Amino acid sequence: MTTLYVLGSGSGGNCLALEHEGAALLIDAGFSAREIARRGAAVGFDVRRIIAIALTHEHGDHTRGVARLARTLRVPVLTAPGTWESLRPRMPTARHLALQLMGTATAGAFTIESCRTSHDAAEPVALAVTCGGSRIGVAYDLGRPTASVRWLLRELDALVIEANHDEVMLRTSDYPPAVQERIVGSGGHLSNRAAAELIGEVMHPGLGTVVLAHLSARCNTPEAARAAVEPALAAAGFTGQLHVALQDHPLPSLAVRPAGITPVQVALGL
Repeated sequence: MTTLYVLGSGSGGNCLALEHEGAALLIDAGFSAREIARRGAAVGFDVRRIIAIALTHEHGDHTRGVARLARTLRVPVLTAPGTWESLRPRMPTARHLALQLMGTATAGAFTIESCRTSHDAAEPVALAVTCGGSRIGVAYDLGRPTASVRWLLRELDALVIEANHDEVMLRTSDYPPAVQERIVGSGGHLSNRAAAELIGEVMHPGLGTVVLAHLSARCNTPEAARAAVEPALAAAGFTGQLHVALQDHPLPSLAVRPAGITPVQVALGL
């Protein structure tokens, strides 16, 4: 079984981890190394289990703690080439492994697929990680859900997906018009409505866990995100668990099971 730890997600920082058989892959490190360790300990995740760190892009809310973690834990950092060029001056001694766009990279038992997203960063990516028979997708800072993103997010057991803003709350916010246009543009973020549509497109019977992530502190609420997405999931026949990631607190650990594996089978070791 694979365990998903969502240590926090939002405009102020993003960090999650996948653990399988005592080894962990950290995905983004948008808090300080100390804060990541503190949040992990609160939900039973020990950062010393990390064997590699994968980054979606170079923005600070996804990379704040990566240099110290990579140095302290002596683990490689996996990024797209363009992201690494942006980060390399901050961490000249770190070991880098390139993510192969529309290909795979490997770190221990974790196989990582990636594809380019349209966010306004050097070379941002969405990820799909396979381990222990489970496939977990991570797609935030999307801008627009491209055909390659839809392809990457096929046949998942768990999905962490951006639901950044409520469109009405954004348009009535105190953000300047230029910032509003950046957020809704092709290099910005997915709205709750767009997230619901994308989840509906990639839904299949094996999808058991959905986590809404990267909510805007000013232009969204967990209640608004859930209210927008739940009807779309119900219409698509979703019978799994829907969670909303929080900025200031980690979620409880989430068990990710391959499609067709029941909790009873896991308990019996079948």
